[in-house]
Amino acid sequence: MLATGAVAVPSPPRSRHQRVDGRARVVFGTDGIRDLEQVAPARLMFPHARGGDFPLVVTVTTSGGLTGGDRLRLDIVVEPGGCATIVPQSAEKLYRVLPDDQPTRIETTIALGAAARCEWLAQEAILFDGSRMHRTLDIDMAPDAQVLAMEMLVLGRAAMGEAYSGGLIHDGWRIRRGGALVWADALRIEGALDRTQPYGLGDAGALATLVYAGPEAEAQLDLARGLAEPALGGATAFDGLLVIRMLGPDATRLRREVMRIAGVLRAAIFGLSPSMPAICHC
Repeated sequence: MLATGAVAVPSPPRSRHQRVDGRARVVFGTDGIRDLEQVAPARLMFPHARGGDFPLVVTVTTSGGLTGGDRLRLDIVVEPGGCATIVPQSAEKLYRVLPDDQPTRIETTIALGAAARCEWLAQEAILFDGSRMHRTLDIDMAPDAQVLAMEMLVLGRAAMGEAYSGGLIHDGWRIRRGGALVWADALRIEGALDRTQPYGLGDAGALATLVYAGPEAEAQLDLARGLAEPALGGATAFDGLLVIRMLGPDATRLRREVMRIAGVLRAAIFGLSPSMPAICHC
């Protein structure tokens, strides 16, 4: 009980964990990078590209990983006639999320003007057990623009003996050409991951998607099917899109195959070196 005349001191509010809201924007013109903006922990680096390659930007998350309530946004603009290659510095680590926290949000948008060309060569996102991720990739392109994009997920940390048993995976793609939606795709698994069910991904330790959108996409289908090992995935083409899906138990092997296929495709489509930028091999 309070003594007469004593003043009650309210309890301090429950402490909140610090969360990040990083974002970056980069604009490529015909002469290279024309504009940029960056807010920590999102950072952009500009290493010299090899001769004949597109201007190169490397994205960095300086926080060392993401967890519940964190948000990371990247906006890429390639103006008419421009070209660009965007590569994250390393795999993105997504940590376990506390029960009362919001999912980690990763949002990437790519806008391509007339005759623009772009590579989005994302390295893998590693989902720790109990992580909750909401990731989107939105591409808005002119009818004659070209983009080669890839994303990859790794389930758990095999090197640490950790298996991914559940959480939230929401991975969505949207591609618009000339303002019209031409492809919408989403993977969503929430709660416990039952590997015995058809949606449970079997024994997969990693999964990847590669998409080329642009003129003559269907002409690359035979090449893509010859590159993708049947045990790991397959390819299809329609409406100016080439889509390759890959799934496998060994994340290291799958990553190696994804990088190999992307290298061959960038050479066939853009006339670039089949050797991926060095940052992709880190």
